Parts: sequence; C-alpha cells; structure tokens
Amino acid sequence: MSNVLRYGGLALSLSIAAPGCGDDAMAPADPGTTTSTGSTGDPAVTSAGSTGSTDGGSTSFDTEDSGATTEGMDDGPAPYEWELPPGFPMPQVPEDNPMTADKVELGRHLFYDTRLSANETQSCGSCHEQSRAFADAEVVPLGSTGEILARNSMGLTNAAYSYPLTWANPALDTLEQQILVPLFGEFPTELGVTGHEEEILARLASDPQYQQLFADAFPDADDPYTFEHVVKAIACFVRTMISGNSAFDRYTYQRDTSALDEQQLRGLELLFSESLQCHHCHNGFNLSDATRHAGTVHDSLSFHNTGLYDVDGDGAYPVGNQGLIESTFEADDMGAFRAMTLRNIAVTGPYMHDGSVATLEEVLDIYSRGGRLLDAGPNAGDGALNPHKSGFVGGFALTDQDREDLVAFLEALTDEEFLTDPRFSNPFEE
Repeated sequence: MSNVLRYGGLALSLSIAAPGCGDDAMAPADPGTTTSTGSTGDPAVTSAGSTGSTDGGSTSFDTEDSGATTEGMDDGPAPYEWELPPGFPMPQVPEDNPMTADKVELGRHLFYDTRLSANETQSCGSCHEQSRAFADAEVVPLGSTGEILARNSMGLTNAAYSYPLTWANPALDTLEQQILVPLFGEFPTELGVTGHEEEILARLASDPQYQQLFADAFPDADDPYTFEHVVKAIACFVRTMISGNSAFDRYTYQRDTSALDEQQLRGLELLFSESLQCHHCHNGFNLSDATRHAGTVHDSLSFHNTGLYDVDGDGAYPVGNQGLIESTFEADDMGAFRAMTLRNIAVTGPYMHDGSVATLEEVLDIYSRGGRLLDAGPNAGDGALNPHKSGFVGGFALTDQDREDLVAFLEALTDEEFLTDPRFSNPFEE
C-alpha cells in the first residue's frame, strides 16, 4: 500500500479514535478509569491532516491562525507571538497572566537560576532538562536539601495543554498553581523557598540583569520583586514549551508522506488499533486524554489505574504513592494517575509515576500482559488482577516484530528541534 493511501486511512483512524472519554463521544465504559463528566475538546486529526472538533461542537478553532498572535494589547509590553505547529490549537491562558515576550524571557532566566532555591543548589531546570524533553533520567528526583521525592519528574512537553498539571492532583489545573508546589512545598522540600522569601527576592533584586528583566516584564508594578511575579513569569515560559515537529507530526499534520518509514507506520497502526486500545488514553493532537486548550468548552479530568501494583490482593498501591485516592478518598480511585503525552516519550524514561519501569520495551510488556507481576519484595503482587484497573488494560498479544515496530513509532514521536531549541535553553550557559 502506498504511503499516500496509508496516510488517509491512518489519519481517519486518528480522527475516529481521538475523542477518547469525552461526554459527546463516549468511549466504551472503563470501570477502572476516573473521568469527570465533560469533553476534553481535543482536536483530532482529520483526513485532510488539519484539526477540527471531535465531538460535533465542543471545540472551535482555526488552524489557519495557529501561528498568529491572538492576544494583544494597545499599550504596554509586547504580546508573546505564538509559533504553534500546524494542527495545534491556541493554549488556554489565564486572564490575570497574559503572555508577553518580556515575561517569557524573565521566566526563562528564573527557570534555570539556582538562586531561586534557598540553598542556591537547584533550579527548576535541575529536574527538567531540555535534552530529555524537560524530564530527567532519575527514577525519582532529590530536592535541594536531599529529600527524596515520591514521584518521577514528568516531562514538560506541551505543559500548556496539560490538564491537570501533576500525576494525580486534580486541584492543580494551571501552571501558576502547580509552580507553587516545588517552590514552597515542605513535605518533601524541593526548592525550599518557605521561610526564605525575602532573602531570595533580595538576591534577584540586587542583580542588574534582573533589575532590567523585572522592570520590562512588570513595568506598572510598584514593586516588581514579588513571588507572584516570579510564578507568573515562570508559568509564561513553561507555557511556551510546545513540541510539534516530530516525524509523526510531519507525516500527520504537515502532509509529508515520506516522514515515517514502513516500520514506523506499522507501529502507528498498532498503537491506534482496537486490539491494543492505547488510543483511549493517548489521543488527540497531544496524544493524551489529559488535555485542554483555548477552545475547550467542557473540562474533563481523566485518571487511570494501569495495573502496576496489587500489594494486598485487594488493589492497593504502595503507601504514600497511591494516586488520585489521596485527593478524593474514593476507593475506586486507588492507583489512578494521569496519562502522560506520548510526545518525546523515548527520551523521558524511566517511566510511570514512580519511575519503576526502565524502558519502553518493559512498558509494552506490562501492557501486553494486562498488568505487572512482581514476584517478590515489599510490593509483590499481580497488577493484572487489580480490581481497580482500567478496562482498557486487558492485555494483548505482540510478536517480536510488533514490539520493534511499536518502539520505532514511539521513537518517531521525538521532536529533535524541541530538544535543542535555543528559545528554551539555559541563558546562563550562552
């Protein structure tokens, strides 16, 4: 079959698959998936390679304008000029923190500045490395004081579209809210700002470069050196971390039918097939059902138990890392975590909320089995038997060739340009 014909068929299958668990285009019932009523409003890929509504009206945007500036001001700082990839909708931006080029530049400096931690040893960039799509290579990271964090550092690819922002906290639904956690959190400590606010702000205010950056970003502020401004600037910077130029994107959205080779195309077909059911959680332009954008009408929170653990034979996950249940206290939310985007997935390992899966091949083995079997140790148990497990994690048969094809496609989701884009790089290393 020619790549042109395969393109049309695969694009159509993506369009059909993309609605996922939205209310207007419900997926099959999933007893192990926690989803609030509503539609993610994810745009799907159409047979023309553009984007559109997946649910007959939940979303509305024009990809013709996706690279244009839609957020302007009559006076004051210059608005940020979005350079969105083809097929990507405008991100949702809080009204009280409009995007400006000056705030983005200030945020880039703050993101990489170790002076933002109390002991001046870590920055946001310490656990979010550009070459790893703003993840790191650790199972779980250490905070600035050496405390071990419970969860793996998630990549920041397309964080502007992530909803919610963390592995399992439904309350953190904006970047501005989420950034407060690594800054001020104490259990565990990450950057350790609490109790050192004035000291840290004084460091910034005494730096001539920051004096200019803060003045440009917040020209009307009587006192620009506040943590409200620090948070808003970092959020603006992280919101610009948009990735959409992988081989998959060139094939699907840019209509380059030569961008994927035969093996990668076989992997794409497998990933979006009903036999594997991956697309129920990894769909739409961001390849995640935990997605929203400026055209989203109904917000939808979606979390899934993928059968990683069953430590007591009754579905329990390890104490202290049990997922959504820690927020809702609902038994059915045990082990439920957000589905990450598959974009740049090949460079963001180790995988899962606790970093307990080292490779993509191991991930495929777990899903193929329908859950993970741990024979020994404190977390021993058969996750395939977890009563809270998502109904989409039922297991499937893969040949060795199938595995190789799937991994080849997942690697084709890597956006090399994103990993080296100077707009996202460390300004202190220039």
